[in-house]
Amino acid sequence: METSINLDPLPPSREIPSAFTSSVRSWWHVGEKESAIAEERLLRRLPFYRPSTPASSPPSTPVDGPVTATSSRVQLSNQQHYLNTVSITSTSPSSTAPPPAVLLHGYGAGLGFYFQNLPTLANWAALRSSAVYALDWLGMGRSARVPFNVKAKREDVPGRVAEAESFFVDSLEEWREKMRLNKVTLIGHSLGAYLSVAYALKHPTRVDKLILLSPAGVPRGPNYEEPSRELTDQGPGVQHPSGSKDGSKESSTFHRATKGKVNKIQEEQKENKQKESKTRRLFTYLWEEGWSPFQVVRSTFFWGPMLIGKYSSRRFTGLTPEETRDMHDYIMNITLAKGSGEYCISHILEPGAHARMPLVDRIDKLPKDIRVTFVYGDHDWMDPTGGYEAVQRLKKAGNQNARMYIVDNAGHHVYLDNKDTVNDLLMQELES
Repeated sequence: METSINLDPLPPSREIPSAFTSSVRSWWHVGEKESAIAEERLLRRLPFYRPSTPASSPPSTPVDGPVTATSSRVQLSNQQHYLNTVSITSTSPSSTAPPPAVLLHGYGAGLGFYFQNLPTLANWAALRSSAVYALDWLGMGRSARVPFNVKAKREDVPGRVAEAESFFVDSLEEWREKMRLNKVTLIGHSLGAYLSVAYALKHPTRVDKLILLSPAGVPRGPNYEEPSRELTDQGPGVQHPSGSKDGSKESSTFHRATKGKVNKIQEEQKENKQKESKTRRLFTYLWEEGWSPFQVVRSTFFWGPMLIGKYSSRRFTGLTPEETRDMHDYIMNITLAKGSGEYCISHILEPGAHARMPLVDRIDKLPKDIRVTFVYGDHDWMDPTGGYEAVQRLKKAGNQNARMYIVDNAGHHVYLDNKDTVNDLLMQELES
């Protein structure tokens, strides 16, 4: 799908700061305009992408191809609320097309994290005359950064969880209504996967399938998930874009999960927990005290871009140098934006990062006809035992469409660590 559009060039991303002076310069240029440019750099890798234009501007040139991709802010009923959305739609839609796929990012991330998965999903949309949407949760990414408040008392755990989940779930449902979508397939990562299940439990008739990538909040605690890993995770190892550690071609696959494979991942998590650094312990302590890791970074002011650079240059080693710079610029802009939805985390997760109301105890309430797929990396820091037990509980409840996969050479950001394998898996699940 090589249809392309002539667009004015964007300024290149700055080098990732490695010194205080360059960190100050990066901090000074953070803002809404730079955030939009950073996102667009990632999305322009789609040759059929058209940036959003003000209403007063002339309409964009139509795309001569099977799909088109556009960005927009979808306004919700509250005038202060909107969801940043990328829409990939077929230019020949069909009334018999399967439900569109909706990509939902994880904690403190944004839709741009899926830039390497969108081309494959666009091919699916073209093939099936359907659509693919990626959106930022309310209070995260480039969606409205509105105040996040929970009124339930500290000891009212069900009330706190319900309020925190509703902040996101209700805005997603309103977005679905605004987009006039009858039914959707939700593809969620980490917290986005957790909230996808919460949405399906509240609006079961609106969900066709759930594809849960390294979901948070599934098992009962205590487990080996660490909230601080959102900022200190190093990924599965140094991976070259070709797929192997030395740059040679390597066969990476996904496998049906077995109890033995799940136990192996958990043993690795135990070892990592024992090696936990003082920095990570500090992040974990602050998290447990009600801080978010992104709040910690913002509190460092001028040092923030350099701290973020240490994470992005270490975590996404499988990307090209240009892609890594673009990802860093994107992450920096959304991380240093006003805190909002990120403060949900202490209401959803207990100290130690296991869920206050684990999904494993709720997921079997889903309708039996919703296909539920769990996906973990073989070096994941999310505990896969919850996913394994959830599949068993779903099957016991009569849902024979539940399954779980382990992806080779991948960590928590499984869709980026091993994009080709995950893209194949997404195509398989969408077509099933």
